[in-house]
Amino acid sequence: MRDTIGITELRRMFAEAAKNIRQEHENLSRLDCIGGDGDHGTTMLRAFESLEESIDAEGEMSLNTRLKSAGWCVLGIDGGASSAILGTFICGMGDADLGLESDCGHLAASFIAGLRAVSKQTKAQPGDKTMIDALQPAVQAFEAAAAAGWSISQAMQAAAEAARQGADTTSGMIARFGRAKFLGEKTRGSSDAGATSIALIFRGFSRALPDEKEN
Repeated sequence: MRDTIGITELRRMFAEAAKNIRQEHENLSRLDCIGGDGDHGTTMLRAFESLEESIDAEGEMSLNTRLKSAGWCVLGIDGGASSAILGTFICGMGDADLGLESDCGHLAASFIAGLRAVSKQTKAQPGDKTMIDALQPAVQAFEAAAAAGWSISQAMQAAAEAARQGADTTSGMIARFGRAKFLGEKTRGSSDAGATSIALIFRGFSRALPDEKEN
């Protein structure tokens, strides 16, 4: 049974992620008002407009080339730390050799490469109340699922759930990065906007790749 993704699936993944961001952008900005500039939702909207345009570009090219191009487009927008981390992650995913179609193992390698690229750009660690609190567990969950022989859709479901749980845990954390770090205890009690975005993105990725049993 075919268990790979090509450009059609990749476009659908980013389209579903963008749909989630559009639906929740006001809430994302509300969360960002607690310790940031309150523009996270708007920034993510702009980032996904750029991402979709790049991913949907005509022409035959490898998935990794397309991802790297899309990542650079996001890095080109003026969106602060959140767009920089998202762009770096997408661009980093392009460091893996995916070809025109990718299986679960190669997609896991792509996610790992993206996370590795992000780790070179930020000192944030899980527990610091940032995007990393959702991104790292999502990538680790996908990697573990791929190693266990799960299908891409099953691995993506695991990644989406791990990202959701990671984002949820940020509600009990104190921010240690950005403007929010100066607010201390005042940042406890609400989820981090960036981590919430990552959870929405992976939920979109998962919804775009339904389990074969559902087809």
